[in-house]
Amino acid sequence: MNSTADKYFLDAPKWQEELIQLRKIALSTQLTETIKWGVPCYVFEESNIVLLGSFKAFCSISFFKGNLMGDPNGILLKPGENSHIARMIKFSHLDQIRELEPMIKAYIVEAIEIEKAGLKPALDKSVALEFPEELLQILDQDAAFKAAFTALTPGRQRGYNLFFTAAKQPATRITRIEKYRQQILDGKGINDCTCGLSKKMPSCDGSHKAIR
Repeated sequence: MNSTADKYFLDAPKWQEELIQLRKIALSTQLTETIKWGVPCYVFEESNIVLLGSFKAFCSISFFKGNLMGDPNGILLKPGENSHIARMIKFSHLDQIRELEPMIKAYIVEAIEIEKAGLKPALDKSVALEFPEELLQILDQDAAFKAAFTALTPGRQRGYNLFFTAAKQPATRITRIEKYRQQILDGKGINDCTCGLSKKMPSCDGSHKAIR
């Protein structure tokens, strides 16, 4: 058990009993408890295995490499329509967790075995990115920009594409593309700071300065 995580469970405004029960299940395996991204994360030899989450309508346990797992009970769900790797189990009542406890533990054990085997999740290549027309036009007009965008990893391309296509108006899409033009030319993803660290990580404060 992690003392920092203790505070998270004590202060949980919702789903406290459910989260504590999920914690007990996770700690009954080979996982070590820590806090990442402000929530309890359970690791095996420093590799992320599962994450607990609290939402308005449910709490959850998420598996980082869920798409590699078998799901004979049909309880694993995609966190969102654009999720390709992670999978989660949702709960809205403590009794659900108690009823599914043997299954949850078995799924965690499987996730650990996947990590031990060194298996790497692969994105579904059949899921092709549909770029907005504004981006396609800019790519056609600017060879250097096209080369830089094409050189980005599939994950970084997907991140930008999700952000660009989320804008409803063409003018807004163009503004977003231009805003990140230099970052793309620099070979960085949408969540990468110019300091070389991700803005999502605790080691970067979002102002391009690493936190020491």
